[in-house]
Amino acid sequence: MSRFLNPAKIGLLALIQLYTNKTVPTSSILDVLSFITSHLIDNDISSSAVSSSDRWRRAESTVSLVISISDFEKVLMPHTAASGIPGRNLWYVFLQRLWAIDSLDTLHQFFENCSGLLAKNKEELRRDTEMGIPAPAPEAIQLSRNSPFGAFVRRSQLEFTRLRFHDAIELWKDFVKYRQTTGAYYRKKTPAFQRLSFDDVLLRGEDEWGEAVEAIASVAYGDMLRDDPNATMPVSTDDIEKLLEFQIDQMQKYGNRIPLEIRHQFHDLVIDSYMVPSLSHYLSYLEAWRAGDYATSFDYLHRYFDYTMQNRDRSFYQYALMNLAVLQADFGCHKEAIAAMLETVSTARENRDMTCLNFALNWLFHFGRAHPEVTQELESKSQLGTGKESLAFLRSRAKETGTWSLWSSALMSEAKMCLSHGESVATALEHLVRSSHILVERNMKNMVGSQLSINIALWDRLGVTYLSATTCEIFLECHARHSIFDDALKVTSRQASMLALKGKYDEALGKLESLEVDSLRAWKPSQYWHKFRGIIKLRRDLHHNNLDGAELLLSQLLQSKNEDLEPDLAFVIDTLHVECLVRRGNVEDAFIKVEKMVAELREENKDIALRVRLLLLKAELLDKCGRPQKAFTIVVRAANVAWRARLIPYLWPAIGALANILSSLSEFEPAIQLLHAVLPRSLECENSVMTARLYSYLGDANVGLAGKMPPKSNKRREYLMKGVEAIEKAFNHYSSVEDINKQCEMMAKKATIMKVAGDYVLANDTAAAYLALRSDAAQLKI
Repeated sequence: MSRFLNPAKIGLLALIQLYTNKTVPTSSILDVLSFITSHLIDNDISSSAVSSSDRWRRAESTVSLVISISDFEKVLMPHTAASGIPGRNLWYVFLQRLWAIDSLDTLHQFFENCSGLLAKNKEELRRDTEMGIPAPAPEAIQLSRNSPFGAFVRRSQLEFTRLRFHDAIELWKDFVKYRQTTGAYYRKKTPAFQRLSFDDVLLRGEDEWGEAVEAIASVAYGDMLRDDPNATMPVSTDDIEKLLEFQIDQMQKYGNRIPLEIRHQFHDLVIDSYMVPSLSHYLSYLEAWRAGDYATSFDYLHRYFDYTMQNRDRSFYQYALMNLAVLQADFGCHKEAIAAMLETVSTARENRDMTCLNFALNWLFHFGRAHPEVTQELESKSQLGTGKESLAFLRSRAKETGTWSLWSSALMSEAKMCLSHGESVATALEHLVRSSHILVERNMKNMVGSQLSINIALWDRLGVTYLSATTCEIFLECHARHSIFDDALKVTSRQASMLALKGKYDEALGKLESLEVDSLRAWKPSQYWHKFRGIIKLRRDLHHNNLDGAELLLSQLLQSKNEDLEPDLAFVIDTLHVECLVRRGNVEDAFIKVEKMVAELREENKDIALRVRLLLLKAELLDKCGRPQKAFTIVVRAANVAWRARLIPYLWPAIGALANILSSLSEFEPAIQLLHAVLPRSLECENSVMTARLYSYLGDANVGLAGKMPPKSNKRREYLMKGVEAIEKAFNHYSSVEDINKQCEMMAKKATIMKVAGDYVLANDTAAAYLALRSDAAQLKI
C-alpha cells in the first residue's frame, strides 16, 4: 500500500489533464471542477448539511471513489466533450485517457508529463528561452504551484518518485484492476480494442509468445484478472488517515455513532491496508463508548494511549487521563472519574498545557454541580473551591488565554447559577448577552444550542411559554445542524413536554419519533429518548386513570432514575411517582416520598425552582387530606420565594393554593380577587392542569360566596352561575389533558350546583354525562 497514491488519484490527475487541455466544455466546467475539488480539499460540508446522513456523505463519496470508478462515470457521462470525435461524451474521452496508460513504462511517462500542467517560474522560462523552447500560449490553462490542483499534482509526482519498484508494480496492478470494469463499454466504442489492450507488453508479445502469453499474464497479474474474491482494495495510507480524522471529528462534534454502512466499508478498507494507524484505536474507543460498551471502550482507550505514549513520551499523558475520566463518569464510576480528572489537572499543570487544564477545571465544576454528593466527599477544596470562585477563575483564565469557548461556557454557567439560586434575572440576562456576543463574534455555531437551552429555561421561568416554544423552533430550524445531537434531543424533548402539558400526547410522541434513527443509535441519547417517551406515556396513563400501566412504567423509570445526569428528569419521575401514589389513595407514602425529596434537595443545594415545586406538592397533599389550612405557612413561603426568584409558573399555583385556603376559612371575596388577578396571566404559561385547578378554586369560591347570600335571591343565583361557568372552564381544561378523574369531579360539582339552583333537568343531564365519563374511563383502562 502506497502512502498517498491509488488508482482513484490517477483518475483525478487524468481529469485535471482533460481540464487543462480544454477537453471539458464550458458548460461542464463547474460540475467537473466541483467533483475534483470535493476530493482534494477538506471542506466542511456540515455547514449546509441538514441531517446526519448528509454530513456522512463525504465519507461515503471518499470510500466509493476508492472502491469503484463508477463515481467518475456518474459525473462525466451526462457531458459531451469539447473536442475530439463528434458525439463522444466526456466519459469516453476520460476512458480513452486512462486506457492510453497501457504499461508500467507509460505510467511513469504519465507522471513525468504532469509537470507540463504547472505554470513555470521565471527561472524555468529563462532556461527554456535559452534552449529555444517556445513559451506557452497566453490562452493555455496552467496551474499555479500553490493552488489546490497544483499542490495535488506536485505531491502526486513526488510520491510516485518515492515509490519503491515493488510498490510501483502494486500501484500499476491496482490501476489495471480499477479500470477493468470499463473494458466492456470501451470495447463497444473502440473497434481496435483487444483482449490484452490493458498491457501493451503482453499485446505486442502475443505474436512472439503465442499461447504462452496466458501463463506470462498469470505470473504477472496472478488471479487479479479473474476477480479474485480475496483481492485487497486499492487504498492508500492517506485515504485511511483522512477517513479516520473525518469520522472522529464528526463523532466528537455531533455526538453520533458511525452509520453501519460506512462502518462496514471502512472496516474492509482497514483490513485491506498493510498498516493500521493508531488513530483507528481511538475511533474504535469512541464507537464503543457511544454504543455503551464499557469494557471494549476501556480496552481501546488503553491501546491508543499506550501506542501514543510510546512514540510521544508523556506529553499526551494528561489527555489519556482526561478521556478516562469522561469515560468513567459516563458509565457511573463517579469517584474514579473525579480521581482521574484531578490527576489530569496535576499533569496538565506540570506540562503547562493550558488548554487541557482549563477543560479539566471546567469539567470538574460542571460535574460538581451535577453530582454534589460525590464532590462533597473530596478533600481537594483548594482545587474545586466554591461555585462562584471557580467560575470567576475560569472566566479570567479563558480571557487571558483567548479560550473563547471556555469564556462563553463560563458566562452561561454563571447565568444558570443565577437562575438556580433565584438571583436577579437581569444579571442572568446580562451573562447570556455577553456569552451570545462571544459566540456571534467568534462564529462558534456548535455552542448556540447550549446558549438557546438556557434562554428556553429563562422564558419558562418567566411564564412566557410562547417565547420558549418559539426559541425551540428557531434552534431546530436554524441551529440544530451545527450543534451536537444532545442539544437537539433536549430541545425536542422540551417541545414534547410543552405539548404534553396541553394534552397533545400523540403530537408530543410524534415529535420524539421524528428524530433521526441513526442519531439515536448512541447509548446515552437513546436512554434519554426512551425515558422521556416513558414519562409522556406515564403522564397520559395517570390522566386516563390507567394506574396499572402507570405503575409498570414507573417501575422501569425508577430503576434507572439515578443514571440520569439531568436532575430535572429525575425530579419529574419522582413527582409523577407521588401523583401515582395519590391517585391510588396512598397519601401517607406520598408524604414520605415528598419529605425524602425535600431532604435530598436541601443537602445538595439544588435548583430553587425544584424546592418551590415540592412546597406546592406538600400543600396539594394537605388539601387532599382535607386540611388545607395546615399548608398556609408552606404556601406563603412558596409564593414569597417564587416572587423573589420570578418563578412565574410556580407563583400562580401558590396564589391559587392561598385562595383555596382563604375559601376554607370562608374568606371567599379575597379568594375571588386573588384568582381574578392571576388567572389571565396563568393562561400565558399554557399549562392546562394549573389553569384548570385555578378555575376550580374560583368555582368553589363563587359557590361559597353564594352560600352567604339569602336563599332564592338574585345574588345567590348570580354567584352560583359564576361558579358553574368557572367549573365548566376547569372541565374544558381538564378535558384537554384527558384527566378523567378531574373531569368526573367537575361534572359532579356542576350537577350539585344545578341541583342547589333548582334546575333539576340540567342536574340530571350533568349526572348522565358524569356516568358516561365513568364508562369512558373504564374503556380507557382496558
